[in-house]
Amino acid sequence: MTVPLWAWAAVLAVILVMLAIDLFAHRRAHVVGMREAAVWSGVWVALGVGFGAIVWWAWGAEFAAQYFAGYVIEKSLAVDNVFVFAIIFGYFAVPREYQHRVLFYGVLGALVFRAVFIAAGSVLIASFAWILYVFGAFLVATGVRMAMHRNETIDPERSVVLRAFRRLILVTDTYHGQKFWIRRAGRWVATPLLAVLVMVEVTDIVFAVDSIPAIFAITQQPYLVFTSNAFAILGLRAMYFLLADLMHRFAYLKLGLALVLVWVGVKILLLDLYKIPTWFSLAVVAALLTVAVTASWLRTRDPGSALRPPESGVGSREDTGAGTATATAAGDVAPSPDSPVVPSVRD
Repeated sequence: MTVPLWAWAAVLAVILVMLAIDLFAHRRAHVVGMREAAVWSGVWVALGVGFGAIVWWAWGAEFAAQYFAGYVIEKSLAVDNVFVFAIIFGYFAVPREYQHRVLFYGVLGALVFRAVFIAAGSVLIASFAWILYVFGAFLVATGVRMAMHRNETIDPERSVVLRAFRRLILVTDTYHGQKFWIRRAGRWVATPLLAVLVMVEVTDIVFAVDSIPAIFAITQQPYLVFTSNAFAILGLRAMYFLLADLMHRFAYLKLGLALVLVWVGVKILLLDLYKIPTWFSLAVVAALLTVAVTASWLRTRDPGSALRPPESGVGSREDTGAGTATATAAGDVAPSPDSPVVPSVRD
């Protein structure tokens, strides 16, 4: 697959333009409702699918299949991010109208970090072909660990990053609109929103440790790895506002994601024995996710299920730490009664 420099420039330009449009559309702090989130989700999905059609037209069906497989995997793993973001926002009692601004800069940082990871991964694969088998083994181990610990939740209070942030940065004890920094007594002081942004960025970096190797297991084309990641991540903000209120309905999603990681890992471990066709691999991933989501909705369809804690354990991979947190709707996840409203701040 030969990708001219102008193709890289074009896709980066599209991403920057869409980010600018999104920022302009949400320049005023407001609560993002379900309808608005659904419209923006449709826009981001259409953009991702449309780019896949361009890949098909320019480079053929096989590369299009690799792009779509990477896109579906990244999009599904992003759902796990949504649940963790809900816990983080609830722990810091972030007002709903400020959440989009945090997610916007969180996505911007995610794109930068993932571009760095993808570049590093491409160099490693080009220099050491056997590193793919390391990725495969890592994905299988991660999938098994995720399945075994699927009922665990994260506890931001136990985060090493949060504890370090509290020690190093002086933070106000109240929010000041959408500002991350304010001027006080002649010096710059962070607001709680900056602590939330740092937690969101670190969470995405942890997630990238799983998702980047998973996409490299599908394709080793840097252009496809980056674009499938980018177009999936761009819709993360809208996905959060669309799905965070439905966390209790995804009881078996984490198990489905674990099986996806195991499948992708096995696929790459079998490279020397049999190369599984990309379209078949994509079909397996789609089937696993469809069964997990369908089973989840059937499991939680009775009215009383909304009152029960999610069986999947709202949260993510073991790396983020396990603990307890109380989760309800997007932005309404309440900290425990023993915790202050903004637990990480001081004057």
